[in-house]
Amino acid sequence: MPGAPPEQWWPPVAMTARWLSENAAEFDVLHVHFGLESFTADELRDGLDAAARAGRPVVFTVHDLDNPQIVDQDPYRALLDVIVPAADRLITLTPSAAAEIERRWGRPSVVLAHPTLLDEAADPGRVTDGETVRVGIHLRDLRPNIDAENAVRAAVHAARLLERSGPAVEIEVLLNENVRDDRTADRVVAAADGHAAVRVRRTPYLTDAEIEQWLGGLDLFVLPYRHGTHSGWVELCYDLGVRVAGTDVGHIRSQHPSDFRVVDLDDPRTVAAAVTWARDDSPSADEVVASRRAQRRDQRRAVRDAHARLYRDVIAGVQA
Repeated sequence: MPGAPPEQWWPPVAMTARWLSENAAEFDVLHVHFGLESFTADELRDGLDAAARAGRPVVFTVHDLDNPQIVDQDPYRALLDVIVPAADRLITLTPSAAAEIERRWGRPSVVLAHPTLLDEAADPGRVTDGETVRVGIHLRDLRPNIDAENAVRAAVHAARLLERSGPAVEIEVLLNENVRDDRTADRVVAAADGHAAVRVRRTPYLTDAEIEQWLGGLDLFVLPYRHGTHSGWVELCYDLGVRVAGTDVGHIRSQHPSDFRVVDLDDPRTVAAAVTWARDDSPSADEVVASRRAQRRDQRRAVRDAHARLYRDVIAGVQA
């Protein structure tokens, strides 16, 4: 948004009826990804009606069937009930999400995997010592779908279990300095309980490069979600050859099933088992990253081509 501070979220004006009407000559397709929660159902309907009056097709990529930014999902589901039936084409990231969309709204979706999040010029290095299993959890700014306290308690209990029987482990929990709930942040720090293998570290907002560097030093990344649909973290971990353990919510496990292990934060044994799995029978990190880099480069081209074809088809369909 022009004039907004760096990294500041701003409601997308391109979804408003006024902007769409005034700028119809400037675009051919309205492709919606995120930001629905910034509007009421009536405002969203007005925007879609404005696009239709202008003869501009709407493509909606259904990243989120549950919104990670909010607790009460009913208003968000009401927004989906507006846009999913109205969009000219739907895209989603996984076959299982497409099946849910078909079941709920009776509409097919084009399934296009999320392409790599790494810059083509980046050189993602991996730094692990080969003995201690390094585990990371990023609680970000404590957005509503992150089960922060439970994640840290599970990490502490898992570390204790592994002391008796398992590999040496170091678990680093990152937490933004600026959070949505300072009291919860204090409880998260206290939940580490002074265990030597579990460290909570407060940080400023990390850049993409800083996140990639941190993830590249891990063997396992833990995703402690209460609800959600898909995850960019899973995509980035796949690029970097880092295995993921996460709660079984949405369709996250469908993104890269071979690199994803389901855990139950109420059962620390599952977290301890995931730590052991993160190193069992795994090829060298460098081999994995090199192989995936070529695969993801090809995939990115394929996804771009698929979008171009879809845009051409949907424009032709509206103009027919």
